[in-house]
Amino acid sequence: MIGYAFMGAAHSQAWRTVNRVFDLPVRARMAAICGRDESKVAEAADRLGWESHTTDWRALVARDDIDVIDICTPGDSHAEIAQAALAAGKHVLCEKPLANTAEEAREMTAAAEAARAAGVLAMCGFNYRRVPAIALMRQLVQAGRLGVIRHVRASYLQDWIVDPQFPLVWRLQKDKAGSGALGDIGAHIIDTTQYITGQRITAVSGLTETFVPERPLPVQASGLAASAGGGPDGAAPATGPVTVDDAALFLARLDGGAIGTYEATRFATGRKNGIRIEINGSLGTVAFDFERMNELEFYDATLPSQEQGFSRILVTEPDHPYLSAWWPAGHLIGYEHSFTHQARDFLEALATGVDPSPSFADALQVQLVLDAVERSAEQQAWIAVESALTAANA
Repeated sequence: MIGYAFMGAAHSQAWRTVNRVFDLPVRARMAAICGRDESKVAEAADRLGWESHTTDWRALVARDDIDVIDICTPGDSHAEIAQAALAAGKHVLCEKPLANTAEEAREMTAAAEAARAAGVLAMCGFNYRRVPAIALMRQLVQAGRLGVIRHVRASYLQDWIVDPQFPLVWRLQKDKAGSGALGDIGAHIIDTTQYITGQRITAVSGLTETFVPERPLPVQASGLAASAGGGPDGAAPATGPVTVDDAALFLARLDGGAIGTYEATRFATGRKNGIRIEINGSLGTVAFDFERMNELEFYDATLPSQEQGFSRILVTEPDHPYLSAWWPAGHLIGYEHSFTHQARDFLEALATGVDPSPSFADALQVQLVLDAVERSAEQQAWIAVESALTAANA
């Protein structure tokens, strides 16, 4: 694994746990972790459970005893690491968004397709797909319980940079992060809604805003800044420009006829990790709220009128997605379980040779939406979203 901060810790927990919970045909051995700072990566290896550590990711890619490279770094290094790993015959799990630009994502997708011919697999880490309640939403849509999908409504709300004195961490710098709230959290609701509905976003009309254009430069690592963006706490007298969006909103058309509204912001004061997704169809509605991640709201319009109303589905039954491996019904799971489910699906794909999902092509589709939203915001116009299939073959 390359990277050891927020996502590195989440992925490490998953690798430690997956074979202890799921009966899989292969076992994950946590061979090595990589980071730029020798003392910090050594401490992380010990704390997170890795056998060894290094500061040279190229050395990991070259090792014969390593089969998988798990990329948990900022977006500016995804393309280089992933392409080198695939060329070396390593399976790749790469955190989202896939890249910092659509062009990088195209190159990564082409590399993954070339590697696939040699049996080398690649997957992008959109972990919210693996929340059981969200997987159940997809099943309800696929089973026709909602009828024809009319509306897709999604928001992802955070507030960790509301304070204008919060320092200029890497997530606020376009050369490192690619974009701001749009790519960091907006990518999640784009992928998740396309996954739930089976419909692809084909056109967008977007708006982006940067509320605090300058922030103090960070000087030392600790505290909230480190947890929020991997950057340090405290601030020097000097400031630097924020080069990404603080908030992004867009309207969307989907290829199955649905229309959508999307909002991603880090300025929703009081909202820590608020994800809300609602799908309205001709026969019903289903809604998810991450603050109640083990539940769904379901409205069945096919019932007699005197029986209609929103019902609460507690998604903890053993026949719900992923949950047969965990606790008795009614015993809740948490955020970290989505990463364990992700590791489970990836290992099963490697063992069976089945293409993992979401593929790099799926992640490219998300990247093309992000690119279209940025261009729409700049041009103040509706922008068509290229299909990933066309883009990958361009």
